[in-house]
Amino acid sequence: MDRTDADRADVDVDDLLKVILLLAIAWLLLEIVDTVLDLTFALLDAIPTLLAIAIVVLIALRLTDRI
Repeated sequence: MDRTDADRADVDVDDLLKVILLLAIAWLLLEIVDTVLDLTFALLDAIPTLLAIAIVVLIALRLTDRI
């Protein structure tokens, strides 16, 4: 190996900041995707309840001659 310890540590501060910035952006994107997926699955879990409410509303409207 021709590299010395000084060559290994010869990294520009701007390059390190860019790497940290990219890692922070990736982390935020993963958090956003996680939140969107959680909301999607929460809505999918609520579909049977929403369907039951829709059926009750339709029956009530039919019985009151609103349909």
